[in-house]
Amino acid sequence: MEATMTALNNSTLSGLGTFEVAARLGSFTQAAQHLHITTGAVSQQIRQLESNLLFPLFNRHSRGIRLTEQGQQLYSVVSQSLSDIEQVITQLQQPTTEGEIRLKLTPSFAFKWLVPRLQNFYQQYPEIKIQTFAEGALVDHQDTSFDLVIDYCRLPDGCKSDSSTLLISEYLQPVMSPDYKAQFDWHDKECWKQVALLHDAMPWREASQDFEWHYWFKKMKISANSQQGHYFNRTDMAMAAAEAGLGVAMARCALIKDDFATGKLVSPFTPIPANAGYYLIQHRHSQAIEYFIAWLQHVAAEFHVST
Repeated sequence: MEATMTALNNSTLSGLGTFEVAARLGSFTQAAQHLHITTGAVSQQIRQLESNLLFPLFNRHSRGIRLTEQGQQLYSVVSQSLSDIEQVITQLQQPTTEGEIRLKLTPSFAFKWLVPRLQNFYQQYPEIKIQTFAEGALVDHQDTSFDLVIDYCRLPDGCKSDSSTLLISEYLQPVMSPDYKAQFDWHDKECWKQVALLHDAMPWREASQDFEWHYWFKKMKISANSQQGHYFNRTDMAMAAAEAGLGVAMARCALIKDDFATGKLVSPFTPIPANAGYYLIQHRHSQAIEYFIAWLQHVAAEFHVST
């Protein structure tokens, strides 16, 4: 018992929290961003934890980190334990009112799809308050501090969460300003040698920066350099650049309805399935949350793409 207490000193307990985040995200850098500390601090805490435990937790290599066998066994226990602790704390804390929902999603989906439709929801449920968080281009949908998460993930694996359901199956379509469209003969595949590509460099975690353009060129049987052009960490920024005449953006059709309606963006191409979509991940249950989910699914069902 004394040996166990010695092993679980304050330094070890603190390090286990950092270890769980690093193991879950598979990166010291992403763990540092999640914890709002430096990568060096994460590395130092992990090394101190390994020193306390007397066995290695990660194999370090040029491409990143990987759990050792001991690290994998410890992570299984720590992640479950922290999840159990969080559930108990949530139950013990004063519960939020039935009319409050904490929603996490990407800025692009928030600005281009959700926010323009929220007035319809508030007209039906004026007593429900939605706290919307859309800080980063990538969403940690495993973060259970939010009631609901909307994340963009590949099909058919989804967001690798038992609580996720597909909200919208997405389509891809190159878009540009009317003036930029007039500069090229889009029936001539050779035009892509002069066209400036606008990329969403972070469609989802671990995707290559040119993934969407590379995918589209392959589907369209176009031989072109998918890596050239300008890169953005959000798809709505790439679309804004296209509107400004900087080039052609690979747009997601759920996000361009208003831009097409106003004529700010146009396209000489028909959409193709993206093999990706927006998933809804549910971490909490309440009557207000169920109302909001039902509304989301109803509005999403009205999304149609002309192909």
